[in-house]
Amino acid sequence: MDLTNLKNDNFFLLAGPCVIEGEEMALRIADKIKTITDKLNIPYVFKGSYKKANRSRVDSFTGIGDEKALKILQKVGKTFGIPTVTDIHETNEAAMAAEYVDVLQIPAFLCRQTDLLIAAAKTGKIVNIKKGQFLAPNGMKFAAQKVVDSGNNNVIITDRGTSFGYSDLVVDFRGIPEMKEFGFPVVLDATHCLQKPNQASGVTGGQPQLIETMCKAGIATGVDGLFIETHFDPAHALSDGANMLPLDQLEGLMVKLIRIKEAIKE
Repeated sequence: MDLTNLKNDNFFLLAGPCVIEGEEMALRIADKIKTITDKLNIPYVFKGSYKKANRSRVDSFTGIGDEKALKILQKVGKTFGIPTVTDIHETNEAAMAAEYVDVLQIPAFLCRQTDLLIAAAKTGKIVNIKKGQFLAPNGMKFAAQKVVDSGNNNVIITDRGTSFGYSDLVVDFRGIPEMKEFGFPVVLDATHCLQKPNQASGVTGGQPQLIETMCKAGIATGVDGLFIETHFDPAHALSDGANMLPLDQLEGLMVKLIRIKEAIKE
């Protein structure tokens, strides 16, 4: 798979649960989203973390086991004929995860980790680099260049907001066209940009009621794709439920966004 698989007249979508909780839930979510995206002609990549390495508390849920979760991601891809994406956190995870998925994602906090970017690049997979909450948009050209200089031109840049104060994030939409000038597809993470990190309880909060607003703004400012974490029961999701989109709201949102995309075409 390369970036050409994600291109058509619509935006593309990276969507799925925050973390793989089990096989049944992953297949259920993928089936629903695939049905929607096929109907609306939206290129789709199933998203699921096989492990969460950046939890606030040591007792937070981190996963069901690396190999078990990766095999579920692989089964999702084969069952529905769709590419899959998962995040990696250390250099030794790159080659391992690449055996099971099509896109390797670099978490925002790790976007400056040179060895991690190089390891991901050398797998030959698409590398989706999330913009650090601490970086200006123009700083992402250097992260992307590390992947290119390692022999891999298949790069995606994803904005997930910028730190604002201690426990908030904002998206500066001026950064979307700025990052598009680097020549790589630019994605807006419309769920994580609404996180309320580092809450007093140690459990991340969020503003899911604003997901539609962020998606609309992203499409209007020219993003190539959207990243949305979604679950059929966010209140009982094992990770990041506070800022996930209820799965039953996804189709209606996609229909609205396609209308916006059509309206801004030159």
